[in-house]
Order: sequence, then C-alpha cells, then structure tokens
Amino acid sequence: MDFTGRVAVVTGAGGGLGRSHALLLASRGAKVVVNDLGGGVRGEGGDASPADTVVAEIKEAGGEAVANYDSVSDPEGARRIIQTAVDTFGGIDILINNAGILRDKTFKKVDLADFRAVLEVHLLGTVYCTHAAWPIMNAAGYGRIVVTTSLAGTSGNLGQSAYGTAKLGMVGLVNSLAIEGARNNVRINAISPGAATRMTDGLNPPAVDRYLTSELVSPGVAYLVSEECTVSGQILQSMAGGYSRVHYFETEGVQFDPQQPLTPEMIADRYDEISDLSTATPTEPGIAGRTEQRLRSIGRWEP
Repeated sequence: MDFTGRVAVVTGAGGGLGRSHALLLASRGAKVVVNDLGGGVRGEGGDASPADTVVAEIKEAGGEAVANYDSVSDPEGARRIIQTAVDTFGGIDILINNAGILRDKTFKKVDLADFRAVLEVHLLGTVYCTHAAWPIMNAAGYGRIVVTTSLAGTSGNLGQSAYGTAKLGMVGLVNSLAIEGARNNVRINAISPGAATRMTDGLNPPAVDRYLTSELVSPGVAYLVSEECTVSGQILQSMAGGYSRVHYFETEGVQFDPQQPLTPEMIADRYDEISDLSTATPTEPGIAGRTEQRLRSIGRWEP
C-alpha cells in the first residue's frame, strides 16, 4: 500500500498512537504534518520537543515531515494545522484526528470546566480540523479522514462521562459527513483503538495491556486513509491485534397505528417485543429509519 505523493496531517502525533500513525504513513511515502501541542495528559502546558522528535525520526528514515504545535481546540489553531500542510506540501489528502486529553472523574464529582475541556479537545478539535480540511478535499475530489472514537463512547466506561460523550459525538459527525463527502470521493471513518499509551496507563488489565501496542492499531488506520479504502461512515475497532467492525442495530420493533390513540400502557405491554434483539438488523443512513417499511406493513403508507 503506497502513499507516495500523499500529504497527511496527524494530530497528537508527538507520542503514542499518533506517532505510530505518522511513522507508518511516512515509511510508505506520505509527507506528514506532525501536530502536537506537547502538553500533559490533562492538556496543560506545551512543549515543541515531542513533535520535533517525531519529525526527526521520519527525516532520519528518509521521509518528509514538518512539525506543527497548534492546539486543535482553537479554531484558528486547527486552521493553521491544515494550512501547514498546504503551505509546506501543496495540499492535504489525509487527516487523522488523534489528539486528546483525559480528565476522568465520576459524573457526580466532575468539574464542568474539565468536562468542557475534554469536549473541546476531542470533539470540537476533531470538528475544527475536519472543517478546515473539508473544502480542500472536496474541491480536489479526494480525501481520507479518520476520527478516533472509543469503547468508552460506544459502550460506556466508569468515570469517563466526558470522554465518552466526546467520543460518541464523533460518530455522529462521521455518519453525516460520510453522506456529504461521497460524491467527491471524500471518505471518513472512525478507529476505535485499544493501545497502552500514557493516556491509558493503569486503565487496562495487565494480561491485555502487554498486547496493546500502537503499532498493532496503525495498520488499520493506514488502510482507512488509503486510496484502496472505499468504505465510509464505519467504525473499525482494533485491540491487541484483533479487528472488528462496530455498528448500531435496530430491532424490528412494533408499528402501532398512527391514526389511533397510543398510551404508555401499550408500550409497556409490548416492550419485550419492541426490544427483542433477535430481530435486529443494521441501521441505515438517514433520519427516517424504517418508518416507511413499518407503515407499509399496516397499510398506512401514503406517499
């Protein structure tokens, strides 16, 4: 899989997953913008050395890279990150939204300022960078974008209400942009990674932790940002060398007559049937879901 001539931006690439993604893409020929604010796990402080170190690694191996130290949580900073790619390498083909922070606490104890900070980096940082790259990719008729979601968002995790909220919010962005980018060959997908980094120190069981290397995640990310990848709007989960697709499902449910009164008791009486997972099928894009199909089943569909 060859990335020669492609220009990639990787946020939060000064260490962990981002560094691994950047090194792999560069080794396959991509020109890489290594973005990292250089702050701590909580997002505080700043240091140019993490981004500079990764750039040096790429150059020593014969690749091309440039550092950027802007924060993704600042709209103008995000714009400058993308502009760095345009100014240095002439455009942008690939965006990997990887930057993140942690400020974990149970919901009753969390400070709302910390909650907001997590959303600003993970969710809004992804929005800002993607928004800056989006018109360039669409105008060029090519683009590959990856956002970094998490099981904390798709399934939940103790003490990670802010993190999980941000991570699931990204999935909503992916779902809509997959539709909007389709006609211009701009694909957007999510990676849900399991990796032992400074952000996950102490969170994973030791028996699993030793297998959670960033290098086992990056090949999946590289596929999603490759020309060979034609899927969009999907969540690829990677953990300890295992890969799977996460998708939301909808039960067949129950269609009540919309021209007749409906009571809470009627919902209660048939809730087992409504929630019966044995009838579940994958959800479809769009806001109407299976409404037409269900209305047709009781003869109430009138186009």
